[in-house]
Amino acid sequence: MSKEILNLEPKSVWKHFYSLTQIPRPSKNEARVIAFVKKFGEDLGLETIVDTVGNVIIKKPATPGMENRKGVILQGHLDMVPQKNSATKHDFLNDPIDAYIDGEWVTAKGTTLGSDNGMGVAAAMAVLEAKDLKHGPVEALFTMDEETGMTGAENLQPGVLDGDILLNMDSEDEGELYIGCAGGVDTTAVFNYKEEAVPAGTIAYKISVTGLKGGHSGLDIHLGKGNACLILNKTLINACERFGIRLASIDAGSLRNAIPREAFSTVMVPGAEENNFLEFIKEAHESVAKMYKATEPDVKITTEKTSQPTSIIDANTENNFYNAVSECPNGVIAWDENMPDVVETSSNLAIIKSEAGKITIAILTRSAVDAERDKAAADIGKVFREYGAEAKHHGAYPGWKPDINSPILETMKKVYNDSFGRVPEVKVIHAGLECGILGAIYPHWDMISFGPTIRFPHSPDEKVKIDTVKKFWDFLVYTLKNIPVK
Repeated sequence: MSKEILNLEPKSVWKHFYSLTQIPRPSKNEARVIAFVKKFGEDLGLETIVDTVGNVIIKKPATPGMENRKGVILQGHLDMVPQKNSATKHDFLNDPIDAYIDGEWVTAKGTTLGSDNGMGVAAAMAVLEAKDLKHGPVEALFTMDEETGMTGAENLQPGVLDGDILLNMDSEDEGELYIGCAGGVDTTAVFNYKEEAVPAGTIAYKISVTGLKGGHSGLDIHLGKGNACLILNKTLINACERFGIRLASIDAGSLRNAIPREAFSTVMVPGAEENNFLEFIKEAHESVAKMYKATEPDVKITTEKTSQPTSIIDANTENNFYNAVSECPNGVIAWDENMPDVVETSSNLAIIKSEAGKITIAILTRSAVDAERDKAAADIGKVFREYGAEAKHHGAYPGWKPDINSPILETMKKVYNDSFGRVPEVKVIHAGLECGILGAIYPHWDMISFGPTIRFPHSPDEKVKIDTVKKFWDFLVYTLKNIPVK
């Protein structure tokens, strides 16, 4: 069914996007897509470089008469976020994405689509392949592992690229130009617990939180989406206080940069409280369904009997864990004072997993201001340390400071207005674009980010609006034609 997208316009872009959907490419497993893009460049007879970490760089000379234009780097990342609904059978390491047309959108069957950032990569490939475009010197920079660590951007070497202008094609609202982005830092908190014997007279139940939409932990953090980790934690606290249940295991969330959609735990319920517990779960479901009626119509809290665990988590650690998660800052922490509708600082409690004597919690903090990013992360670390956990911060990356006087911004505003009859909006994005890292390596670059309209990235509801892909492509073509002289 995926091949129907090959008939969409512009065919050159959708052709390459389709090819990308057929190549498994979750973060840190990009070997096949790196080889694919390398062969693509070499088959075109273009200078093609694969650096030591796996970034692919392809260089295309200027078309006749455009040799005096400033060099442009077209940039996108090769990896995609692997998220699927629990009922969907899909192996992201081996299976292609099943993309299909759904009205005005292209989406996938029960999985992420990979339009983030497959559309940007496909557009760059279309430029490299085209024989009918006018452009100055073009370099395509395809980075790896953007979604889980920005490893490719972090390890890009200076002096490899020659251009002056970076066009990052990883934004998700057509008609908007992004000139700044948030930086981020990860916090990992670990509770070491003792294994205790399963209490006599208790019954094992699995509690499940499902049906949430999830989404991008930056772009969607202000939308009032439910966080499965927090919903489950509140359910566990209430059940513990009312019935004395004990926690045996927990498995909630799956990706640091996605709002968690599902959460599961195994608990031991005193036999005398079994009926009351089952009634409580029904009430908890009704309460959360009412709370999230507008934003999460499919949310569910359910329970079912499960196999007996071999042990439970000691009571002191269990109590400290519940309290720390309850007090952990989550969601929007601060709004931008100069742009009231823009999130400045946020955090996402993304993953909780118990295994081998440890409960591990992963939180991603974002901010447009590096100092506020670090302060928020420090506050989160303090919460967990006060309850006896180890907490470490790692993987910090800088934000991209806006330059309202950017020459490429002025060029692209004029090109867009001349082409489509309106001035594009200029914004800062609450997400971790690679521009901040790349700009530190190549400080002379004039940078901007744009793209087609994509909704619900990092979730199985991810979709790209078909007509905006054509506008995105046309805008890219017109921009390349109008790049100023050196």
